[in-house]
Amino acid sequence: MSELKLTNVAKAYGEVTVLSNINLDIKTGELIVFVGPSGCGKSTLLRMIAGLEKISGGEFTIDGERMNEVPPAQRGIAMVFQSYALYPHMTVRDNMSFALKIAKKSQAEIDAAVAKAAKILQLEPYLDRLPKALSGGQRQRVAIGRSIVRDPKVYLFDEPLSNLDAALRVATRLEIAQLKESMPNSTMIYVTHDQVEAMTLATRIVVLAGGGISQVGTPLELYERPQNEFVAQFIGSPAMNLMAGEVIETGAQTRVRLENGGEAVSSVPTLAADMGLKVNIGVRPEDLLATSGTPIFKGEVEITEALGEVTLLYFKRAGGDAQVVAKLPGIHTEVRRTTVALGADPAKVHLFANGISLLYR
Repeated sequence: MSELKLTNVAKAYGEVTVLSNINLDIKTGELIVFVGPSGCGKSTLLRMIAGLEKISGGEFTIDGERMNEVPPAQRGIAMVFQSYALYPHMTVRDNMSFALKIAKKSQAEIDAAVAKAAKILQLEPYLDRLPKALSGGQRQRVAIGRSIVRDPKVYLFDEPLSNLDAALRVATRLEIAQLKESMPNSTMIYVTHDQVEAMTLATRIVVLAGGGISQVGTPLELYERPQNEFVAQFIGSPAMNLMAGEVIETGAQTRVRLENGGEAVSSVPTLAADMGLKVNIGVRPEDLLATSGTPIFKGEVEITEALGEVTLLYFKRAGGDAQVVAKLPGIHTEVRRTTVALGADPAKVHLFANGISLLYR
């Protein structure tokens, strides 16, 4: 069992507060992913859990035991860094066993632990090689194996795939997913700026922004029911389209007249008191479809990006408006410089007032 709890955790450097009011419960066996923009504090939070950064306020516990003052080596945590940090003069076997030798484990225990980790990570053919004879993905697996042999309570991953090329990222991401499947009771915390990694690996995602937690939920919860505009635009690529408007009909469905001249219907319910409320509607690019009815948006296609399975349509901005993007299945390069009308299923139209989703007010 390895449950983590952060209660009102804060981090400050002198007068500058980087993180505050971090409240998070992590259950045994979860793979929690921290995401957020650069500088939001996700790596700092990971380092606080590891004990590499001092906690300025609040409490951090593992299995109910306070960890704030416990040295890193005594927390039962193993960390995989962005750089592999392998000893270049040691073989894979020696790199993986080094920490156990320092801990004065018996040779039998060391051999058994290395053999088990090597089997899980498919490193058995490479145990006698030096790191320079390995690919980037293999080196990262060795770094992960070095953590596994210690049998820690918690695994911490700090952007472990960022040094790999695109193909290796995909392959190693799948290996990490398979590793988690083979170790269902292991608790893992993973920091990344890559949405695909977050969406495919996470049990739950923690979105950090503005020095705190913006939302916590499963990948699909964050995608389908974002609590605020920041999460709505951060999760998903391209980002969700936001368009300003005013509520003109309330009830089980809400009708909004948009400043761009369009009209939208949303399945988000509203009250009679919401009549005239200034809102932003949010529609993901993949939910915008060509329509012959009353459009949400109508404009000239400025740029097309044909990706094979989908085509991205970028529409001309009107004044200071944000650019509207649509993602249509198939290839549609012929629509460039033409005017296209777009609509969306009411169930796919989000409503935000003052940056907060009306579903969560």
